[in-house]
Amino acid sequence: MSDGTNPPSNPQPEPAPGSGGYGFPPGPPAQGGYGFPPGTPPAQSGYGFPPGPPAQDGGGYGYPQAGGPNPYQPDAHQPDPYRQDPRAQQAPWPPGQPGIPGQGLGPGPGQGPAGDQPDWEAMADRSAAERRKKRLWMLGGGVTVLALLAGGGTFFLLGGEEHPEVPTDDPAVSASASPGGPSGSAAPYSPTVEGDATLLRDSNGKIGIRLGPDTQIAPVGKRFQIVSKGTSKSYAQASEAAVDVTKSFSVTARLYNSAAKGSRIAVSQGDGESFSFELGIDQVNGKQAWIFRVQTGDKGAAATTQTVVAEGLGMVKTPTTVIGAYDAEKKAIALYVDGKKAGEAAVPGIWQAPGPLQLGRSRHHGIWSSAWQGGMHNIRVYETAFSPELAAAYKEGKMPAATKPSHSWLLT
Repeated sequence: MSDGTNPPSNPQPEPAPGSGGYGFPPGPPAQGGYGFPPGTPPAQSGYGFPPGPPAQDGGGYGYPQAGGPNPYQPDAHQPDPYRQDPRAQQAPWPPGQPGIPGQGLGPGPGQGPAGDQPDWEAMADRSAAERRKKRLWMLGGGVTVLALLAGGGTFFLLGGEEHPEVPTDDPAVSASASPGGPSGSAAPYSPTVEGDATLLRDSNGKIGIRLGPDTQIAPVGKRFQIVSKGTSKSYAQASEAAVDVTKSFSVTARLYNSAAKGSRIAVSQGDGESFSFELGIDQVNGKQAWIFRVQTGDKGAAATTQTVVAEGLGMVKTPTTVIGAYDAEKKAIALYVDGKKAGEAAVPGIWQAPGPLQLGRSRHHGIWSSAWQGGMHNIRVYETAFSPELAAAYKEGKMPAATKPSHSWLLT
């Protein structure tokens, strides 16, 4: 037990010079290796083994055999691979190899031994060469795309979707031979009203046509066309009716169809219960055919419609001039395809449906249908019924001077 007084202090003496340090008795420096107590090193002890007499029975696992050579000690008669004879002469660096800079193969011009820095200049040259190759490849790809566009077709992107393919150079388009085309004014032709890129300009009247969201203006030859995607927003609507269906008239359009099936109406009139007339494509006997159809009753029933059909013609990706005509005196409608009469039909008259002229759609039973997919231009309205002679003259661009359209859009 303690009586409350501190026990006597016995300070640790400083280690004597040459002693084993704190915790070891004084004596000669240890020879047994780092971490072992001092003592005379055994004759056969290897690095990391405790001192002691050599084993007589083989020493156990990890110890050298008694009386045998110590594999951990180098043989005096063999060169020590871990020591270098200071008298030995180092072999010189091999000569540098031309054409392989920075590879450590020799001093070479401007090089050092293998540990030198790489040839940064050569690496930069190779990187620049790769970038030049990539730029040339991208440039070549762009030229290829432009060449394909110039070869007769193009694609338009609207809302992230592909537009139907339409021709950009229609061989039938010719400003000099175009029937009823623009006058010989030196001013460049504009398909839209000045200051409004979505309103088609009427070259022979005062009725503009507003483009829908999925209908765009595109080039055709040196002039313009409109292109529609075939969706519910693929249309263009006039400000008012352009045709008086109680009188004789003819409607013409240069059409390019991209859809392989279904009903596709290019031009119609009316936005109420039904259309007054429609010009375009419909399924006939399981195949597409050009049609000109009129409504004779005010309820829009199929029983009160009359249709003229042109079957057996090229329908897809074939630029075609289509004409629908109504002769109010003869009470007959006729269809012309590329200047040739496809047929005619008698009608009691045409119902005057309320609403304006439409491009790219038609009104059926109170809903829009038959969205156009493709391109169209040279849309004209005449206040006369075309005869076969007039239809042929129109196709050849030789219309009589006295026969002029009352309205026209997208002339070429």
